[in-house]
Amino acid sequence: MTSRPVALVTGGGRGIGAAISHRLARDGYDVLLTYNSSSKPAEMVVDEIRNSGGDALAVKVDCSDEGEVGLLGIHAWMNRKIDALVLNHGRYDRVPAAEMELDDLRRTMKANFEGAVNVWKVVQPHLAPHASMVVVSSQLATRGSPHGADYAASKAALSTWARSLALAVGPEGKRVNVLAPGYVDTDILAGDSDSKRAQRIEEVPLKRIGTGDDMASIVSFLLSNDAAYITGAVLHANGGLYLP
Repeated sequence: MTSRPVALVTGGGRGIGAAISHRLARDGYDVLLTYNSSSKPAEMVVDEIRNSGGDALAVKVDCSDEGEVGLLGIHAWMNRKIDALVLNHGRYDRVPAAEMELDDLRRTMKANFEGAVNVWKVVQPHLAPHASMVVVSSQLATRGSPHGADYAASKAALSTWARSLALAVGPEGKRVNVLAPGYVDTDILAGDSDSKRAQRIEEVPLKRIGTGDDMASIVSFLLSNDAAYITGAVLHANGGLYLP
């Protein structure tokens, strides 16, 4: 019996990451997902996947901590080889551009950018020969943000690194693509007032906020053989809100 392929999803216990974990499980992957501070939602995702006939495991990894990421690299599931890698973890502190301190930038870059690179470095030796990778970035990586300059900068670095990586590993048969979401109904928007949410909806040409499932469907496509000739792409999924 052929074993199921393995997907590693960082930040896979909440929001977009949870939706991706569920979708990849339905696609036939066993899912190894990481969380940082929220163990209960992550374990709920694992239970739901297992109850649906799949297999999943949640591990605590602070992606800004080199030691914890190093432990991920020696996890038992790495022996099975990783077929799909989704770098989805991140932090967003809403630091106004004009007030951003270097410490704010360093903290966000360490989690969102350096953490992603470090995960790649420890997982890379364990990737299957034709593994595919999706990096979850943001529309703000190219659009900028007056109230999240550190976040936008970290995602810009992440996107450019991912495209560089696509050029480097393409000859090996590996693919790397970038998903750049717009407004998505996650914790980042949870504090919106009714009027603010209505304003967001009005701004989007498709007249709705994106869902985690919307993003998960795109990740599923980018990891699949249907996207076999796509690498180094940045796919903007924002309902028409931003057209770079």
